[in-house]
Amino acid sequence: MAEHETPVDPSDATNPGPANRGEDPVALLEFRGVNTHYGAVHILKDVDLAIYPGELVCLLGGNASGKSTTLKTLLGMVTPTTGDVVLDGEVVNDKSTSYRVERGVTMVPENRRLFKRLSVKENLELGAYLRNDKAGINEDLDRIYTMFPRVKERLSQKAGTLSGGEQQMVAMGRALMSRPRVLLMDEPSMGLAPALVQTNFELIQQIHSEGVAIFMVEQNANMALSIADRGWVLQTGKVVLDDTADALLANEQLRSAYLGH
Repeated sequence: MAEHETPVDPSDATNPGPANRGEDPVALLEFRGVNTHYGAVHILKDVDLAIYPGELVCLLGGNASGKSTTLKTLLGMVTPTTGDVVLDGEVVNDKSTSYRVERGVTMVPENRRLFKRLSVKENLELGAYLRNDKAGINEDLDRIYTMFPRVKERLSQKAGTLSGGEQQMVAMGRALMSRPRVLLMDEPSMGLAPALVQTNFELIQQIHSEGVAIFMVEQNANMALSIADRGWVLQTGKVVLDDTADALLANEQLRSAYLGH
């Protein structure tokens, strides 16, 4: 993605809403007119967005456009100055991150952020720290071992000794241990060897195919849009494009600004 992107004309946005979801779709997670500040600095500016059940949606934008703040605000790490974060129809501005995780929202953070001195299995188990259904936890561990065979081979190994690709698998497995309905992903291909990026996106598609809604911030715009249903583009805290992934891939201004054409 370009570090200094060409401005995109907001009038190009079509605001199509969720594809093929009927006339009255119900969002799992949404922003309604969200503004955020860090001190006097205005970061997000009247942002509206919605993530619907079973969707894979990506958020694109240059450096300092507000992408990370968007994720932090969805997860409850940043509180809107004005506007609302809505989860299943409930305004959750004052609810903790733990509350949102219990309600089905979790994140795979940028650079994985594993507990490097703990074993792979201990990192996975931490993803289920809000659960007390032992049978269900064991069932989900088995599911993750099937999805990520390399992880199963390294259960007793310290997480900090894994390769970047293996750490990404553990981070995704840890997030899945909370049984999310919406999985937030912050730059999932960052730091991965080029040969592993395709594998990583195939794993994301596999998770999505199992019914988990995914909201992904990703620097590799071409790859993200190739697997997404819809996308938004942020510029200096404002949504300037909101369209289907296919339409965004074909958008000439977007291609010039973000896709290297």
